[in-house]
Amino acid sequence: MNKSKNFSGQPIIKQVLNFILPKDVHRTAKKHNSDRYTKKFTTYEHLATMVFTVISGCSSLREVSSIMLACEGKINHLGLTDFPKRSTLSDANRRRSSEVFADIYHLLYKRYHRFLSDSRPLEPAVKNLKIVDSSTIPLFSDILKGVGRNPLNGKKKGGIKMHTMINAMEDVPCLIKFSSAATHDHTFLKDLELKKGSYVVFDKGYVDYEQYQKWTLEDVYFVTRQKDNARYTSLEEFDISNKVDDAVLKDEKIGLTDKNGNAFSLRRIAFWHEKHQKVYEFITNNYDLDADKIADIYKNRWQIETMFKRLKQNFPLKYFLRDNQNAIEIQIWVSLIIQLIMKCLPLL
Repeated sequence: MNKSKNFSGQPIIKQVLNFILPKDVHRTAKKHNSDRYTKKFTTYEHLATMVFTVISGCSSLREVSSIMLACEGKINHLGLTDFPKRSTLSDANRRRSSEVFADIYHLLYKRYHRFLSDSRPLEPAVKNLKIVDSSTIPLFSDILKGVGRNPLNGKKKGGIKMHTMINAMEDVPCLIKFSSAATHDHTFLKDLELKKGSYVVFDKGYVDYEQYQKWTLEDVYFVTRQKDNARYTSLEEFDISNKVDDAVLKDEKIGLTDKNGNAFSLRRIAFWHEKHQKVYEFITNNYDLDADKIADIYKNRWQIETMFKRLKQNFPLKYFLRDNQNAIEIQIWVSLIIQLIMKCLPLL
């Protein structure tokens, strides 16, 4: 795409909408029948309104309506035939499936992700590296089950968990699933579609021995930290080459047993972290890379934490326009759409 189309000087809302082709939204709406029986507030108008809502930092339906009316004449670029009433936007957030907005995000990702490798913070430790993590967005209602024990007052804050995978070369989500905050992280691993020879890194909250064995058979490599209470036996200790970082304390093959009693083996690496003054224990099914390279792969995991932090800083996910799961997911998807486009803006 020509660099001259960077839309400099235009309002940020217009810049974002310029990257979303109405025909793509209409095609997606047709796929989901999301404009069926709709006379006025179409899927595109809904999306444009939510882009305005998120970028403007509106915290309620009343605020959205008030600001849009106050800005009448200045936001004609939204492409709205009429500004929606509170009830109209509220009903749309309840009735129109969040899957429509998910598909719009993935359509935009498919179109623009090839430009994103120019924006990566650092070169990944290996090619074809995916990074997995989750972020919980607290909710002040019990729409979604909260995590942890019930407090003394019997009231537990709900939360929505955003399970995410990013390509280390791109720094934006390529796969997202929502669940209640109480859902265990490891369930997300079964949703991953990873090519032969690819790598995936995640923290120790994702322990799933059955999935590890499945990946080994598929020639998919993973790197994670070993759980503190993991039971294992040392099967073989590997020599540590002189060219390997002195921080590598041990490199060995270990034996474990899954919940069904099946025995399998993994590689365990003990690594001294000078800055944190502690030993990190990594496990992997890759026996070919040097031990310090395995540690380098795990260091790439911070990239997804930075991505979550950037999302929450730019679009604080504290106030939602409706207290139902569908409306909350719509607002999060729109925030992700905006973040994806803003990541692309300087590159196009």
